[in-house]
Amino acid sequence: MKTVPSKTLDVFPNPNPERDYEIHMECPEFTCLCPKTGQPDFAVINIFYTPNNLCVELKSLKLYLWSYRDEGAFHEAVINKILDDLVNAVNPRHMKVVGKFLVRGGIYTTVTVEHTGSKKRKVAKNSKKAKKS
Repeated sequence: MKTVPSKTLDVFPNPNPERDYEIHMECPEFTCLCPKTGQPDFAVINIFYTPNNLCVELKSLKLYLWSYRDEGAFHEAVINKILDDLVNAVNPRHMKVVGKFLVRGGIYTTVTVEHTGSKKRKVAKNSKKAKKS
């Protein structure tokens, strides 16, 4: 069976949803194409997240990142898209994606994007809602 790139991100249940802990994945072989020149861009992608109820399955993440190999994408756009797709897949408590692109024209580019999930806040019984003026 031949392995092929895929935009599907598989997930599995968080084995410890009651605890906040961080998962860090370093993906040193990311490539996409420059949308202006068609030349390859190489990057190290670091993903940090605190899972909520789901975690991303690593092989599907590898195939997902591989799917960008033949796509033209600006660095800023692709890192934001990766964050959006991961957030949609696992709905984390917190997630940060850092793309550190190798030199191109004498310039290194690092793009950092972050998602902070909403945590339910308990309201004290004696608190009062602010009155509108």
